[in-house]
Amino acid sequence: MADLGAVNSAINDTVEKLVINTIRCLGADLTQEHSGGHPGTVMGAAAIGVALWRFAMRYNPKNPDWYVIRGSLPRSSLSDRSFSRFNRDRFVLSAGHACLFQYIHLHLAGYDAWTADQLKTYHNPNFGMAAGHPEIEFPGIEVTTGPLGQGIANAVGLAIAAKNLAATYNKPGFDIVDNKIWCFTGDGCLQEGVGQEALSLAGHLRLDNLIVIYDDNQVTVDGSITNCFTDDSSAKISANGFHVIEVQEGTNDLPAILEAFDEAKTIQGKPVFVHIRTVIGYGSHRANTGAAHGQPLGIDEVEYVKGVFGFDPRVKCHIPDEVYEYFRPVVARGHEDEEKWKALYIKYAEAYPAEYAEIQQRLTGCLPDGWRELLPPKSKLPTAEQPTRKSSGIVVTTLVPKFKHFVTGSADLLESTYVSFPNQIEFQHPDTGLGDYSGRQIRYGIREFAMVGLSNGISAYQDGMFIPICSTFFQFWLYAAPAARMSALQGLRIIGIGTHDSIGIGEDGPTHQPIALSSFYRSLPNYNFIRPADAEECMGAWEIALDSSHTPSLFALSRQPVPLHEHSDRSKVKFGAYSIFSTSSDDSHPQLIIISSGSEVTRSIEAAKRLGDELNLRVRVVSMPSQAHFDKQSYEYRDSVLGEGKALVVAIEAWSSYGWARYAHASLSMHTFGQSAPQATLYEIFGFGVDNIVAKVKAWVESKTMDGEIVLPRLGQFEELLLGYVNPHKH
Repeated sequence: MADLGAVNSAINDTVEKLVINTIRCLGADLTQEHSGGHPGTVMGAAAIGVALWRFAMRYNPKNPDWYVIRGSLPRSSLSDRSFSRFNRDRFVLSAGHACLFQYIHLHLAGYDAWTADQLKTYHNPNFGMAAGHPEIEFPGIEVTTGPLGQGIANAVGLAIAAKNLAATYNKPGFDIVDNKIWCFTGDGCLQEGVGQEALSLAGHLRLDNLIVIYDDNQVTVDGSITNCFTDDSSAKISANGFHVIEVQEGTNDLPAILEAFDEAKTIQGKPVFVHIRTVIGYGSHRANTGAAHGQPLGIDEVEYVKGVFGFDPRVKCHIPDEVYEYFRPVVARGHEDEEKWKALYIKYAEAYPAEYAEIQQRLTGCLPDGWRELLPPKSKLPTAEQPTRKSSGIVVTTLVPKFKHFVTGSADLLESTYVSFPNQIEFQHPDTGLGDYSGRQIRYGIREFAMVGLSNGISAYQDGMFIPICSTFFQFWLYAAPAARMSALQGLRIIGIGTHDSIGIGEDGPTHQPIALSSFYRSLPNYNFIRPADAEECMGAWEIALDSSHTPSLFALSRQPVPLHEHSDRSKVKFGAYSIFSTSSDDSHPQLIIISSGSEVTRSIEAAKRLGDELNLRVRVVSMPSQAHFDKQSYEYRDSVLGEGKALVVAIEAWSSYGWARYAHASLSMHTFGQSAPQATLYEIFGFGVDNIVAKVKAWVESKTMDGEIVLPRLGQFEELLLGYVNPHKH
């Protein structure tokens, strides 16, 4: 703990005021520069920022240990990463709209990339580092928090990652992982459900390396929060299991904030919630109003603010030399702190070479060589029909126990989604008797959004160190969608399991039957959305996910059993689509192509056999587990799979038809919500029985045949063959 007396005596009152007021004026100036942004938090929370970056956090601005996640630069060699300082403190700005608050402090703290010119790219039409919300690519930014609340979940995930590493690798006298996770939140973050989900779990897990800072300025865009949010936040978060520290005047009282942070760092057995009251837009006429939140103050008001704080109103973005001098000790302290850690790590490597080697291997971002050979070949897969959720579980039980990269978890559906593994240890506080922090299975509870948000934090802790696997029913990935989007945007490797993926869920009914959710996940950039047809394609899906170091994945898996198809091929899943069955011995020149995914491939093959006989046509069935991967293939490959423009193409999938017009002339798809009935009955009710597939496709083919020749539909003539269909015998 810092000596508070020494800290206070080191702060010259005049200099302290100059530093804090400089930050406030920068917030006003930089938002006005390009007529956009959020000045209020910068002005109200400046003292919090000084307490964090000048005193409380442990980091080295000259070596932020950042490795580009999206792969735009060559990956570092292992030797370059030998001293990757994963033990630095992490700062997470959950209130991402207040990013200028972070950017200014990164500049003042001495991050080389964060120049004064970079600060001026904030809301600049010419792209720079100072984006409108913090983005993970840039030094000093640990995670792209995105919309409000998700940063809290990310911070909890980072804290879980640190606790797991410490429990796994720390040895007596060698605390190589003992860092803190600092999360800055505002009124909006605490109103978001995902924030509350994450705080609840953090309290249960007793993550005492997590410090949540609540900048309580009582104002959001619409004005005072008294119109919508009157919770006693301290009492509520205390009830969640946090140690709560109150700072009544955080706008200017730097010593009080420092005292709170010093106390926070000593708390054991509980996460900490530092409740700091501030005045948004402090120093302006708009202080304590919504007008100070999310818009520039205006030229006259900015000049007024600078006058209030003793600055020349005509000089923009001025940073006195004294301010830089005030922050200069940060660089020396950070370097010294890192050198101490490096020395400890060298001794650790000598004392525990096996553990050191394992850490270094994990830092490569890859699984050890030979992992692919551990997966059972097709000849060893079960020949009996089984759900693809169970087939996916084969990979979990094969790989997860062997490699500490993996952290599995579920939103209350571990067994149903087959992500549990043999001899697992639960990630729990050791005093509970339920597990310990070395555990790699997390019970997220019924918190789907937080589950994926936490997984983003776990993955972001250090590039390549962790591979989170998270699972729930596919329909509940709708709850998780905002966090899954952030996984894709950041290039974080998360592996998602979405089971019970269609009307095949059966009796749970339409509320749980995900007939349209695939449209969202298929459209996400940088996202592996894969729906395998059988156990062999499940192996291929997992290979894609594990080869994708900077792309998240989600598998849509069946509840109902499917056979192991004769011609399924894991090596072809990466192509997105391939021919899995043909009525012709050489599969050449098909006249009719049926495209399917997942469990509908089985029905399509059965229908193709009959259609080939009844229509005397060459029929091909294409399994398309991933539209996105198919779209990446060459034109020649795609054309060859889809018949080179010489075949009628129909898609069969028990989801919405959205997107199928890119590949097919017609579809048999869902056009209503489902019903509650056994899955076999539902497939009949909604037209996916083999008899009806044959009848509908046969009639459609005949309607496109003139004088014995098939006439292909033109652009815009896509047909919905099940539109309005209800089975009269089953409804």
